[in-house]
Amino acid sequence: MPRAEISVRAQRELLAAIRWIKRDNPTAARALRRAVNAAALRIGDHRFIGEARPEFANETYRFLPVAGFPYVLVYAADHMPPRIVRILHGARDLPGALSDL
Repeated sequence: MPRAEISVRAQRELLAAIRWIKRDNPTAARALRRAVNAAALRIGDHRFIGEARPEFANETYRFLPVAGFPYVLVYAADHMPPRIVRILHGARDLPGALSDL
């Protein structure tokens, strides 16, 4: 089963989120890691599963919410394999956070 790549930047964002959550709830932190890994597998199988959000990034990027968490994966669907470039909390200023895409 193919898996989406996770960029170094996205890996750092995931680790920061896990550390933050782990302070209060280690079980939830582990669940976040599992949810992101499961999403990476789904993206690898179905690279257009995410939603295009032209108000945030050009149509080569897709957005997929992380099941059970307020995070969104931003990935390049035109990359083979698809590449997760950002893992962001949904409350972030997405246009500002994604201005460098």
